Amino acid sequence: MQRRMFLILLPLLALALAGPPAALAQKPIRVGFPMPLSGPAALYGDPALKGAQLFVEELNAKGGVLGRKLELLPRDSKANPDEAVRVSRELILKENVDFLVGTLTSAEGPAVSVVAKENKVVFIAPIPKTDQLTAKDKLHPYVFRVAATTTMEGRSIAEIVAKWGVKRIATISFDYAYGQDVTRAFVEHIKKIKPGVEIVDQQWPKLGEADYRPFINAQMAKKPDAVFSSIWGGHFVTFAKQAKPLGYFDAIKYNFIGAGEIAAPETTKAMGAEYPVGIWGNTYDAFYWDAAPAAHHDYTARLARFLKDDAPSSWSIQTYIAMQFLTAAITKAGGTDGDKVAKALLGLSIDTPHGKMTIRAKDHQADRGQLYGKTVKDPKYPFAIMKPLTYVDPAKFMD
Repeated sequence: MQRRMFLILLPLLALALAGPPAALAQKPIRVGFPMPLSGPAALYGDPALKGAQLFVEELNAKGGVLGRKLELLPRDSKANPDEAVRVSRELILKENVDFLVGTLTSAEGPAVSVVAKENKVVFIAPIPKTDQLTAKDKLHPYVFRVAATTTMEGRSIAEIVAKWGVKRIATISFDYAYGQDVTRAFVEHIKKIKPGVEIVDQQWPKLGEADYRPFINAQMAKKPDAVFSSIWGGHFVTFAKQAKPLGYFDAIKYNFIGAGEIAAPETTKAMGAEYPVGIWGNTYDAFYWDAAPAAHHDYTARLARFLKDDAPSSWSIQTYIAMQFLTAAITKAGGTDGDKVAKALLGLSIDTPHGKMTIRAKDHQADRGQLYGKTVKDPKYPFAIMKPLTYVDPAKFMD
């Protein structure tokens, strides 16, 4: 009897010692991807998805990570925090994703962060900027960010405006986390570095406002010398089309600077001749960035082929970098265990198309800078570009 039992157990023991079955080793690593893919926010969300898809296609062609392919599961979050939470929970509980990468707005990001914490799933936010996402009272082991923060962005822009010969400044931003946080950072920093400046007006339309004309007229009545704005994406397209006929940009001599990547190729291409050329803006990336690192030129060429567009997206790079960090952490951790991958992300440095980048251990924040510049017409393109482009290192703006 004992010999028979031993003979039965022997193959099972050998199988256990041999490691996981081949089928398990080949099981794909599933990455949930909540992102706005409809409505005005899709102007950024759709190309963001394309960046992740490019990375997955390239990595899988090389054999994946740790011998396993990546599987991306996109879901339309509709730029709505409730919907972002719903689809994220569905991805975790029904689709059994191993990780989450995504969200766009600063309302979605913190909401999904709570879901990640509850389920102990690593969540990398490639776009939301609100300081609240990784603030001390909100930070937890599973949330990470590869976007800039509202503090970094607001302070960077204040440094630019401080060089202008203006004293009366107005602001117009959406009344939610991103708009409030980035405007506060700008106002506090401009007052610090340019004493005597006066904030003469602040307008707070709701996110998704359809009619900006009452806000525009109210602001023009205060006669500011310059305006700081954080209206973004398709919303900025609507805002600018309503502002231009009212003489808004002429009234401030085009001393208008917008956060929220309003000078990104997606926005300038969408508006064409209607874009208010002469304003200042920022972007995470630009295919025409001649002074970029060599790795960026190679990335841009690959992205152009993938998108079949010689003037490719600026938003794709954010999710591409997020996926780079995720897979580097999986490799470092030696598997997909959430706690081990989370620890592997702390202090992790990787080479990106924008150069070396690190996620700080103390706040799970990447040292992500942006490109800034004044928009101009260029005979090479039928849409506005920034010229010259200046990459602003965020190091001195990070607390």
